[in-house]
Order: sequence, then structure tokens, then C-alpha cells
Amino acid sequence: MTDLGAPTSYLALATGVPVLTSDGREIGTVAHVLAMPEEDIFDGLVIQTDRGPRFADAVVVDQIHERGVTLRIDAAQAAQLDEPTENPPELSTGPDDTVPDDRNVSAKLRRAWDLISGKY
Repeated sequence: MTDLGAPTSYLALATGVPVLTSDGREIGTVAHVLAMPEEDIFDGLVIQTDRGPRFADAVVVDQIHERGVTLRIDAAQAAQLDEPTENPPELSTGPDDTVPDDRNVSAKLRRAWDLISGKY
């Protein structure tokens, strides 16, 4: 097995380093790290393979080193990795986006009281 160097963080991972499967086969190189560093979230890697780019979710990344990455999956499983896709848009709401419905609140409270009192 190749000397991958010292363990490191996804924050220091360079593009172009080899990506190895759990059975020691090189499947490609790191093309892009998907992360939100400001929130310390590592989402995964885009790996450049001979079949084109593939996405390896963070849960399948075993170890990150200075000169390579190892995955938790073997070569057969790595061959099944999907192409990367765009993330879906983020949907968020705030207090100004909601409209209070007193009838709905009353109905919920009535049902809660019925459950607590043993009516249902």
C-alpha cells in the first residue's frame, strides 16, 4: 500500500490526491471536497474516476491523509457510486411566513385534552 502520509482534516485535503477503496484499489483522485467549513460540516468528496466524477458521501470516507484518502467500501461498491448532483434548494421559513389560525390551535388543544383526560 502507498504511504499516504499523516492523518489530516478535510480542511487541508488537496485536490488530485488518490482515493483508495478498503481493499486497497485506487479508484480515482479527489476532485472536490464538499463541506461547510464555517459550520464544520464535511459532506463528502467528488472523486474523478475513469467513469467520470462520482460522489462519496462522508459516511463512506474512512480516513483522510496528506497524500490520499481511504474509503470504507471495497472496489465493487465504489463502482456503484453515483454521479454528483446539485443540492436541492434550501427552504426556510420565519415568523413572518406563518399565519396564526386560532381555530387550528383550539382544535389541537381540545384533542390534547381529550387524550390526557382519557376520552380517546
